[in-house]
Amino acid sequence: MLDRDHHGTDGSDDGELTVPMAWLYAEYIADELLRTGDLMPPTSFEFRAGRDALALTIFLSDTDGELPGIRVVTQLETWLSLTAYDQPWQDWVSERLAGLAARITESGLDSPDLRLAEDAWRWLEETELLAPDLNAVPGGGAVVGVGEEDGPKVWTPAWQLGLPLGHLAIHLF
Repeated sequence: MLDRDHHGTDGSDDGELTVPMAWLYAEYIADELLRTGDLMPPTSFEFRAGRDALALTIFLSDTDGELPGIRVVTQLETWLSLTAYDQPWQDWVSERLAGLAARITESGLDSPDLRLAEDAWRWLEETELLAPDLNAVPGGGAVVGVGEEDGPKVWTPAWQLGLPLGHLAIHLF
């Protein structure tokens, strides 16, 4: 299928499909890291949250415009620091996406990579998953989804669940 709304790599409207290789590569790396860690079933929403959070981290940390290729291992420390618990990851993602969108708008080109990254970010922000309440006080009041075996659960934005999963997957790699 031709993508007539996009420009070729030289800015000309050549009617060719523009493939979002940077995003797809970031998503592939994130997927492999999570599968190696074997933390969640690959079909779960939690896995998707981890993959999208890691893919955003990988994609947006690429300041040179080229993903590291076989140098992925050299980027692990950077990704670990960006996904650490005490880092303002959500703000970092929003700022990076806005900066990238501004640069692309200035250039007059379209970026399917950016569109996919924005879609992933929107899903991570707008989707809530039922997860264990790590801040629950033992013996506290009633909480949604309390079970004798499970403990208290709360609805959590997907990025807040996916980010620590991604961080742990990097550690396990």
